[in-house]
Amino acid sequence: MTSTRSRFVVAVGAMLLLCLAAGAALPVSLQAQEPETPPPLSLDDLAALDALIDEDEATDNAVAEFDSGAVIDVAVLSAVLAFALFSFKKRSEPLKIVSWVLSIGYLGFYKASLVSVVDIFGALRASLPAFQDGQAYYLLIAFTLASTVFWGRLYCGRICAFGALTQLMDRIIPSRFRIDPPAWVDKRLVYLKYIMLGSAVLYFLASGDTLVYRYIEPFWMFTLNGNTVMWTLLTVLLLATVFVRNLYCRYLCSVGAGLGLLSNLTVFKIKRWGECSTCRLCEKTCEWGAIDGPKILVSECVRCDDCERLYADEDKCPHWLIKKHVATRAARVG
Repeated sequence: MTSTRSRFVVAVGAMLLLCLAAGAALPVSLQAQEPETPPPLSLDDLAALDALIDEDEATDNAVAEFDSGAVIDVAVLSAVLAFALFSFKKRSEPLKIVSWVLSIGYLGFYKASLVSVVDIFGALRASLPAFQDGQAYYLLIAFTLASTVFWGRLYCGRICAFGALTQLMDRIIPSRFRIDPPAWVDKRLVYLKYIMLGSAVLYFLASGDTLVYRYIEPFWMFTLNGNTVMWTLLTVLLLATVFVRNLYCRYLCSVGAGLGLLSNLTVFKIKRWGECSTCRLCEKTCEWGAIDGPKILVSECVRCDDCERLYADEDKCPHWLIKKHVATRAARVG
């Protein structure tokens, strides 16, 4: 026991001596390692330093300008989307036309920003833009997906610049030029867009080529940047749209197909009256072939609000006319 205690005291004493020795040597070591005073900077060194400072300031200014530009993009896009939603809620034809013009002008020709099959390609390979570089992009995508889940293909009916353009064409071109496909043809043609979507995705997965979008989507037209084949296809498409309204959107759009699939989750659907089982007024009025008797085909409906304004019209909708007739008879009998 005594031997163990003695060893412990010796060990502690040795550690204390080592600490004291290290403490005494530290100032000397620091003094020995003190750097020498650097020589004064020459004129060339000062010029180089000024250049570095200017470069840093330019970078900071560029970042500030980028940030302000991104804020402006988000603010303007928010206004365009908010107005589209406002026009939808108001069920107003004039407001809808204004929404189309805003979409064509801003999202189309100014920003060339439309939801595209390329976005599906990017999601499949997890290569979407960084958030800090694409706030407006993510705002448009989020609004499109959320609005589709809430109301259906609202994006197709009001926000897509190409869809807005063709719907404006429909308002301008005389109706005598229109050709309505037979119902049995129309019901089969609507599946073409799903074939287009599936083919594009399979081609991308097999080849990794994203440029195929240029030959299945006309959205590039807003950049005015295409080759001879692309312009030829676009010309044929627009000429065909003169005769068959909303041709691309109804039968060929891969984005419309994707949103049509998503619209099966729609929460707030168009309400129907009991009389809709026998009345065909809305079905004949619908420009999109989205009404089949009492049933609304949510995958084809773009929430254009034509039928909603019609069944709310108490002077045209049979639901209200029947109610008025019943009320008048009851008043006479009473």
